[in-house]
Amino acid sequence: MTSSHTSSPVQGYRLFQIYNHYRIVISLVLAGLLFVDPVQLEHPMRLPAYYQAGVLAYLAINILIALFLMGGHRPGKRRITLSLLTDILFIHFLLATSTGITNGLANLIIISVAAGNILTPSRVGIFYAALAAICSLSIAGWGVMVLGENVDNVVRAGSLGILYFGAALILQSVTRRMQRSEALADSRARSIIELEKINQQIIQRMRTGIVVTDQDGHIRLANGAAEELLFGRTGHQSHHSRVLPVALLEGLAAWKADPTKRPEPCQVQQTSPMIQASFTRLDEDNSDLVLVFIEDLSKVTQQAQQMKLASLGRLTAGIAHEIRNPLGAISHAAQLMEESGDIAEADQRMLQIIQRHSRRVNGIIENVLDLSRRRQARAELVNLRDWLAGFREDYIQASNHNGRPVDITLELATSLPPARFDTSQMEQVLTNLCDNGARYSQEKTNEAKLVILAGATADGERAYVDVRDFGHGIPQEHRSSVFEPFFTTDKGGTGLGLYLARELCEANQAHLALLDNTESGCCFRITFAPSGRLI
Repeated sequence: MTSSHTSSPVQGYRLFQIYNHYRIVISLVLAGLLFVDPVQLEHPMRLPAYYQAGVLAYLAINILIALFLMGGHRPGKRRITLSLLTDILFIHFLLATSTGITNGLANLIIISVAAGNILTPSRVGIFYAALAAICSLSIAGWGVMVLGENVDNVVRAGSLGILYFGAALILQSVTRRMQRSEALADSRARSIIELEKINQQIIQRMRTGIVVTDQDGHIRLANGAAEELLFGRTGHQSHHSRVLPVALLEGLAAWKADPTKRPEPCQVQQTSPMIQASFTRLDEDNSDLVLVFIEDLSKVTQQAQQMKLASLGRLTAGIAHEIRNPLGAISHAAQLMEESGDIAEADQRMLQIIQRHSRRVNGIIENVLDLSRRRQARAELVNLRDWLAGFREDYIQASNHNGRPVDITLELATSLPPARFDTSQMEQVLTNLCDNGARYSQEKTNEAKLVILAGATADGERAYVDVRDFGHGIPQEHRSSVFEPFFTTDKGGTGLGLYLARELCEANQAHLALLDNTESGCCFRITFAPSGRLI
């Protein structure tokens, strides 16, 4: 919309509708007066038959325009201009055929000129005034020269002309000011709308979860990060009649009891990471709404552990060769002693212990070095069905436990969304989980068997993979520590396998969790990021 020439199409259409309603009322009044016995007039009508025909034609034109408008037709700028010019000419025709310029109809011309300058505030508006002034002077001049009327009518016509131009200039000035104000208001409204959209995009893309809830925990608004952390969904959901998870409801109740106390970290689902919630009132004057900030503690924990292990990696890298040299000498000496034929059986067992612990120390060094020099994930979109089938075949061919092949049952859902990850890193994760599962299954059942199950989350946007074994399971007191570095219940383990697996999953924006399992054994779940997310 330009502030100097035209109003908005919608506004101009509405104003033209109002003006046409006014014209219909005027034409109906004039038509109605035709059927009323006229009072004795001081000046009789000049051409009554033409006047009556003009009134009826004026009514017909206005009704026709109204029907077009009711039918949804939106007249353009040219048609509005033509309609206004016709209006001015028709009223002057009625003046000329009635009693002349002294008729009260002359006042209606001022309204027509004013309407023209409101609807089209440009040079055309001045043309309306000029046309009306010329027509009025022409009617007055015709009455003086042809009909012998009083010359004062010319003065009256000139005064009307001045009124036409005055109305045109004043209304154009007022209309332009109103349009500039409207343009400024529209510009500010667009800026506010754009700012709201930007804020909405920023809030939705933030990795910090933001939830607006009432005092009872009913959710009013939640961004995408909060949806993912609390409900495992990334799409926009309907928040009506939904409440916060139980863990956050308890934190909300504790915060309301003591706002200075920081709520304890919690986990809302088995497959979700640990979160830290912070509560604050949305508005000090409005105590009904509470703003909840939700932080993913796994990111903070991961950064702290990365710093710790980076330092450990640098230390290990510096002394690795110092450890490996004597370690290699010990291992080599043990091998030479094993090859000797006069070693007693008790000494053989001691040599085996030396070899086993030498390999364990070397494995610890290798794992810590891998942590310190791990490469960046190169993620790609993968068809999980085909990839898992290939992994199962390769793993069975490459692995055996006490000379027996591993029995892996692959269960795939009918509909699997694609997953985005680094195939080499995810192969390392699944290999670690399968090695552990096969070992513990064999310890309990004497069979190295596993089940790998793949499915989709409730929103259908993310794929997950479960690795379930048939071993003894993990005691409840150890379940919170299985992903900590150097924690192990296996005397021969390094305690870095599951930690490395979770780290690799986090690098691929996936999440590794231990599920509560009512059946025997353990079930680890890898939940992948949505396939559309950029990594």
